[in-house]
Amino acid sequence: MDPCIAAAVAEAHRRDWGFVLAATARITRDLDAAEDCVQDAYAQALAAWPVQGVPARPAAWLTVVARRKAMNLIRRNDTLSRKLPLLAGAAAAPGPADDDYTAADTIPDDRLRLIFTCCHPALAAEARVALTLRLLCGLTTSEVASAFLVSEPTMAARITRAKKKIAATRIPYRVPPPSELPDRLAAVLDVVHLLFTTGHTAPAGQSLQRRDLAERALDLARMLRQLLPDDPAVAGLLALILLTDARRHTRTATDGQLILLADQDRTRWDRAEIDEGLALIRAALEHRPPTRYALMAAIAAVHAAAPRWEATDWQQITDLYDALIQIWPSPVVALNRAIAIGEARGPQAGLAALDELATEPQLAGYHYLPAARAEFLRRLHRTGDARLAYQEARLLADNPVEQDFLTRRISELDA
Repeated sequence: MDPCIAAAVAEAHRRDWGFVLAATARITRDLDAAEDCVQDAYAQALAAWPVQGVPARPAAWLTVVARRKAMNLIRRNDTLSRKLPLLAGAAAAPGPADDDYTAADTIPDDRLRLIFTCCHPALAAEARVALTLRLLCGLTTSEVASAFLVSEPTMAARITRAKKKIAATRIPYRVPPPSELPDRLAAVLDVVHLLFTTGHTAPAGQSLQRRDLAERALDLARMLRQLLPDDPAVAGLLALILLTDARRHTRTATDGQLILLADQDRTRWDRAEIDEGLALIRAALEHRPPTRYALMAAIAAVHAAAPRWEATDWQQITDLYDALIQIWPSPVVALNRAIAIGEARGPQAGLAALDELATEPQLAGYHYLPAARAEFLRRLHRTGDARLAYQEARLLADNPVEQDFLTRRISELDA
């Protein structure tokens, strides 16, 4: 296999999997069948592209192939009416003219249909996010499990149960009408947020970031903003993504090494994204009580407003985390709050706040907890304890860029 062809197919999988699957699911009305057709399409690309060349629009090529396979599957089952409609309410199967399908024609609507299908209230909250990451983004079960801080078998069972629930309840494959949107929106926002965080710091792979996932999350957040322009949670999420994504160019050095926020060149942050995010957060915070995404965006805004690390208003960030943990008592929020306490009140206070989380089950395999402890221990000149904490963090970290950073930290202590 030509390495260039293999790389092109891999890139098409990373960038276009959700596009192709969402369009194919409109025909199959069956998520498993749609996945099979899309996988076959990618397999066909491996065979055809070395001969035909990589198409100018890989997403369109893959979608046409996958949808043709779906049509053939339906024909083999005689008629659509004899096939179990796992995604009831979908549009009628397209006819031959659909061969002229292009990726730009229906991809945004299809993606939203798929998101709202996967985020139906009949599914458990954690299953909604996991299923959408698996289907829309093509993440492996292992990657989704890492994002959720659970084991791979647990996540595999969760995804399987969610698919069966969609089949059993015949969840509609459509964007809900306006009357249903508020109840369905929270789960959709969670999906987009976790999609962005997975792209912002990839749980696996050779790069710190997966720009395809981060960009996809930004696209989806903008779509939701267009759909619900007055919703403060949507505005807050889009603001959070913009303010965080603005730092993307400064998070690694030219050699790929991790650069901490404290050491980043803030003159290279994307000012257009920051300005857009700040305008959105001001609008989101006008609504009371503030949503959790508005509060998270407000924290990001404090960082964005600081001209340098030393000028960061850590007390304001701590206060915002205090408000956030009241409406969203997440272990990860508690961890970030503890770090903010350490920055605002000193490393001993931060270490004490972190040690209170030592028995939190969801943080047992989360490498940021020992990494944060190591940093405060280093500042307290407890070198031996800091080394052990860094070593623990390195063992738990999956991303090679983060592993290399922790290795350098250990070397610095040894020096």
